[in-house]
Amino acid sequence: MRSTARELNWSGTVTYTAEHVARPGSVDEAAELVARSRRVHGLGTRHSFNDVADAPGVLLDLTAIPTDLVVDPDRQTATLGAGTRYGVVAPDLDRAGAALHNMGSLPHISVGGAVATGTHGSGTALGSLSTAVRAFEVIGPDGSVRTVDRDDPAFDGAVLHLGLLGIVTRVTLDVEPAYRMRQDAYGSIPWDTFTALVAEVHAAADSVCSYTVFGDEVSEVLLKTRVPVDADDVPVPEELFGAPRLPGAPGDDHRTARDGSVGPWWDRLPHFPIGSVPSHGSEVQSEHFVPLRHAASALDALRGLADRIQPHLHVSELRTMAADDLWLSPSQGEDVLCIAFTWKKHPAEVAALLPDLEARLAPFGGRPHWGKMSSLDGAAIAALYPRLADFRDLVARADPERTFASAFGERVLGT
Repeated sequence: MRSTARELNWSGTVTYTAEHVARPGSVDEAAELVARSRRVHGLGTRHSFNDVADAPGVLLDLTAIPTDLVVDPDRQTATLGAGTRYGVVAPDLDRAGAALHNMGSLPHISVGGAVATGTHGSGTALGSLSTAVRAFEVIGPDGSVRTVDRDDPAFDGAVLHLGLLGIVTRVTLDVEPAYRMRQDAYGSIPWDTFTALVAEVHAAADSVCSYTVFGDEVSEVLLKTRVPVDADDVPVPEELFGAPRLPGAPGDDHRTARDGSVGPWWDRLPHFPIGSVPSHGSEVQSEHFVPLRHAASALDALRGLADRIQPHLHVSELRTMAADDLWLSPSQGEDVLCIAFTWKKHPAEVAALLPDLEARLAPFGGRPHWGKMSSLDGAAIAALYPRLADFRDLVARADPERTFASAFGERVLGT
């Protein structure tokens, strides 16, 4: 199926420049499209806030390819179509007795898109969604399909690939035995108390999210706690560093339950149900990752811009993520604090603010989310990623004719 109209990302702030979008219904059809296309690039569920998924020629939307879920309990893996949305496949995994280690706040995103851009959930002991990948199938520039797995010496460079190595069609993920979760809301914590205890606050549960507008406090903290399948519940603290546990609210059409009730892992890890309009529904986003050891200093530096940030901000969400070895991972090398900004739909104003915001984070090695707004150029990115040259070499070997090249890759990565 082919669309010839210019198409937009989810927020309506990025217009894709590709000649058209193709939606193949099978891997074979996708391979044929790649083989006869001069330029082609993978397109996820359009939740990126920049042009990372755009390229000249053809964009391949893989959401019409069947999920074809295969769960292997002995190997503790699940294999599925890369265009599948997390919120669609997660209940099926649960019914098979399996679970993912984490999910993003939006279950609407596709597995392939999330993996390719280093998207994450929260948890100081939990890696990004990319770290769950055990193997993947990818269409090369000639239309052939090959499998890349953890035995490949370049695997750590290929998992988080930004669409520059080919069209990923199927992904094999690590899974674990199913569990349940509860989500509890806690009240505000004074700014100085929070910044002195960032690591401790975010170690208080399996997954922790904090919210602020860079005023005098962190306004709310969410603790997401695992509950074993053989237990009715688990105890949680009645207060968190002086913040009381709030009554919270049951799940509804817009948010998952945060009242301490126990439910499936797939309905507590995300913030929003898949049937909802996610987040604010009219927004742009940026996000930066700083080493957790620099969390307090980085947050205080950003607070110095509060008078410029607040007029354009819905809220900033703070999360943590465990270190990994993926070459282009924002958490490559050490544990990080993830500082996410959900901005009002003021793209021009946010773009004007970002250079100063990113300058405040530069002393702490702030790395931007690959799928969100940033002003950093190729030189700044190169200084942040010690394996970038290796990634460029990997791209050159996999795609010598630049079939999968993109303006984003050329501008930001020098590929």
